[in-house]
Order: sequence, then structure tokens, then C-alpha cells
Amino acid sequence: MKVYIAGPYTGGDPVLNVRAAIKAGDRVAQEGHTPFVPHLYHFWHLLFPHDYEFWMRLDFDWLPACEALIRLPGDSSGADREVSMAKELGLPVYDGIDVFLQHVGEQS
Repeated sequence: MKVYIAGPYTGGDPVLNVRAAIKAGDRVAQEGHTPFVPHLYHFWHLLFPHDYEFWMRLDFDWLPACEALIRLPGDSSGADREVSMAKELGLPVYDGIDVFLQHVGEQS
């Protein structure tokens, strides 16, 4: 399953937020799924900065290619926008990795 990882980026420490998102993506991948971790744009932004809406547009372009969204904890207006779009697309939204893994495990 292709899974979008949504969570805080700029709220708090962006480096720790990127780490948390990559850790979530790795756990999803270890369980046999294909994560999309938009937080990896952090490294692109270090070399070629763009404004906030540039990154959100890329996120919104990728989201329809996914089959589910995992919302990581923490305040984030961007992640909230991604959740709203996922719901509009009819994608299941899971509050955390454990909830996602439990749900997909029950369907196996």
C-alpha cells in the first residue's frame, strides 16, 4: 500500500520533525508498504529554497497517488490541510503508525 506520511515540519524543531517522519516511513516500509515522506523535501529546500505554498503544491500533487494517510502527532496546519485533502479524495486517514498497522493487519 502507498502511504502518505503527514506531520509537523516547521512547528518545533524541523530537524526532529524530519527525523520522526523518516522513522515513521521506515517502519511503514519495514511492514511491506511504500511510504511517501514529504519531509524529505527538507533537504531539497536546503539547496533550493522555495516558499511554503510551493511545497504544499508538491504535496497535494503526490497525495492522490497514495492509498492512505498516516497523521503523525503534533500541531501542523500543513498536515491538517493534507488530512482534509485525503478525506476529500476518500482516502483512509490513520492517527499514527500503530493505528495504521493494526488496521491493515486486521485486513490481512
